[in-house]
Amino acid sequence: MDDDEYAKLIRRMNPPRVVIDNNASEDATVIQIDSVNKHGTLLEVVQVLTDMNLVIKKAYISSDGGWFMDVFKVIDHDGNKIRDTQVLDYIQRRIESNAGWFIPPSRGSVGVMPSDEYTTIELAGTDRPGLLSEVSAVLTDLHCNVVNAEIWTHNTRAAAVIHVTDNSTNSAITDPVRLSTIKELLCNVVRTNSGSRTAKTVFSCSDTHRERRLHQIMFDDRDYEGVQRARTSASRPSVTLMNIDDKDYTVVTMRSKDRPKLVFDVVCTLTDMQYVVFHGMVSTEPLEAYQEFYIRHVDGLPINSEAEQERVIQCLEAAIERRASEGLELELSAEDRVGLLSDITRTFRENSLTIVRAEISTREGIAKDVFYVTDVTGNAVESKTVESIRQEIGVSKLKVKNKEECSVLGTSRASQETTMWYLLNNIFRAKTLRNFKLHLSHS
Repeated sequence: MDDDEYAKLIRRMNPPRVVIDNNASEDATVIQIDSVNKHGTLLEVVQVLTDMNLVIKKAYISSDGGWFMDVFKVIDHDGNKIRDTQVLDYIQRRIESNAGWFIPPSRGSVGVMPSDEYTTIELAGTDRPGLLSEVSAVLTDLHCNVVNAEIWTHNTRAAAVIHVTDNSTNSAITDPVRLSTIKELLCNVVRTNSGSRTAKTVFSCSDTHRERRLHQIMFDDRDYEGVQRARTSASRPSVTLMNIDDKDYTVVTMRSKDRPKLVFDVVCTLTDMQYVVFHGMVSTEPLEAYQEFYIRHVDGLPINSEAEQERVIQCLEAAIERRASEGLELELSAEDRVGLLSDITRTFRENSLTIVRAEISTREGIAKDVFYVTDVTGNAVESKTVESIRQEIGVSKLKVKNKEECSVLGTSRASQETTMWYLLNNIFRAKTLRNFKLHLSHS
């Protein structure tokens, strides 16, 4: 029996064990997982919690001795414990079942598996105002309907994973001639203004979690390169590395503004860069998230070279920043129809708005889309522009989310947040894992 088969046997003999406790903490649901460890186990667990739209307030991670033991304190987005027994049962089943790692989530549009019901298109290229509008227009002209999509932009780069169907059959597009035409025309759009940087359009059959795939696309596109460190402000993430020689660990410490899915983004990047988390701690407060991970490369070595250290810092900063909620958040809820996304994004473009991030989904014939927008200069959108767009699209269809927290009067929301962040940055300082006794467990 080779090593791989032996490892599989050990995992079958020792399935994951999950204990969920609503009494152990006053303000959070506690989820403890014990399992045989393998590369990617931590990411799989975090992915389950993220897909269920849970917020990780605190986490304690230990996986020495080939055994994985994690404790997560989670809440919902309203700050409450998880009381729904169906949700708790689903989390437990999904983590404890070996096959459960790859069950598509029961809610939301992330983590969608390959399907005969749609064709998956991946795009990468230079970001510019109107890019999504142009892509949507091309797809509409080619009789494709966008049923789900996610678009990220970071450091002048853009990436998208788009699920489309044929307008007439409402199923995946399989004709090779038609696929070739779609690819050629989309390549022309994405390649425009790309300069010397590579633009990419591919059809994908990958079963990779969609948001993880976006991280991979932007990583492959090297969006972490060329970030101007001179623009460092209090609102930017802080990533530091330090080696512990007697333990052969590299300690990665991250401080940043807290936001949804932050832990997933960091763990996803470390995993895809082939680093293993042996110990870790996550602690969040309203103003700051603190993460500390003791890592080694999969070859068992810590990070030794300065070049590798700098690359890890750049990549983790990029992972934290890609999903940062810059811009005004607009939510569309409307009956789905052919060309809807093209019409909406054209309206944004005609009103000089730039889409910095978007989540497109269709459920039971209803389009549920979220757009984060700025003006073409990257500043906040004026209220009169927002109201004009809402009148054109439909006031009941397009809503401004968190309006009381957003500046739509021409004052930059980003500058307000930066000032507040700078003033209060030092209020919260999480204790480092070195203040806790490292808990080593053995199989």
